[in-house]
Amino acid sequence: MAINTLPAALRPRTLAPPAPRSRRRLGPGKHIPYGRAIGPVLIIALWSAASATGLLDPRMLSAPWTVVSTAGDLIATGDLQRNVLASLERALIGFVIGGVIGTALAIAAGVSRLGEAFIDGPVQIKRAIPTIGLIPLLILWLGINETFKIVLIAIAVAVNMYIQVFAGLTGIEHRYVELAEVQGYRRWEFLRHVVFPGALPGFFVGLRLSVTASWLILITVEQINALSGVGYMMSQAQLYAQTDVIVVGLVVYGIFGYSSDLFIRRVERRVLSWRRTLTS
Repeated sequence: MAINTLPAALRPRTLAPPAPRSRRRLGPGKHIPYGRAIGPVLIIALWSAASATGLLDPRMLSAPWTVVSTAGDLIATGDLQRNVLASLERALIGFVIGGVIGTALAIAAGVSRLGEAFIDGPVQIKRAIPTIGLIPLLILWLGINETFKIVLIAIAVAVNMYIQVFAGLTGIEHRYVELAEVQGYRRWEFLRHVVFPGALPGFFVGLRLSVTASWLILITVEQINALSGVGYMMSQAQLYAQTDVIVVGLVVYGIFGYSSDLFIRRVERRVLSWRRTLTS
């Protein structure tokens, strides 16, 4: 009997092909335009609402519009520009000196067993000691002057750079080392083509941590016998309970930190464009 002559209930069912499944992307999801600005905007909105309704005492924290007006007055008198330039100079000099020293120490310790034996131990001990804990000793050695402030920033930056660059150097996969041996690379060729490129991710992480550390230490040192700088401006405002000036200083530090970190991240994306990460 032909299949077509069978009752419909007795005919074999034809299974439809399964619908193609969309491949799920392993990642944090779709990109949100201006997503990083959502948090700060929400904080400012809540701050404005609390100030406008009187829930926030202006003696405890000035309203946002008061802070903006104060910033305009400081710019008009030139006080803000003068203090910002003084802070930038200290932070930049300390960052460059500390970055060079930290990277050089990491290379010496990362490519040489002898260098690691002499360098890694003291740096790890310093890592366990808070940088601001060195302030009394450095004051005795250097006095309370610009050199003391720059040296303290440089120490904090050097330790951060050393830790990250050294980790990048010592964390290179062994297969790349074996490949270099097969290719017959000399010492300098091995460093140039394998070690240094492999350490670049750690180098940029060190830069990001170091630039943050430089601003954090800068806030501290500028409130110790300083005659200029954003921290000095804030410490003077504290004496007269000028919360608006203090908030202006905090905003300036925040802009410093965010913009410098953003710049380093953009450079990192260009230099390490060959890497595929979770958010790429």
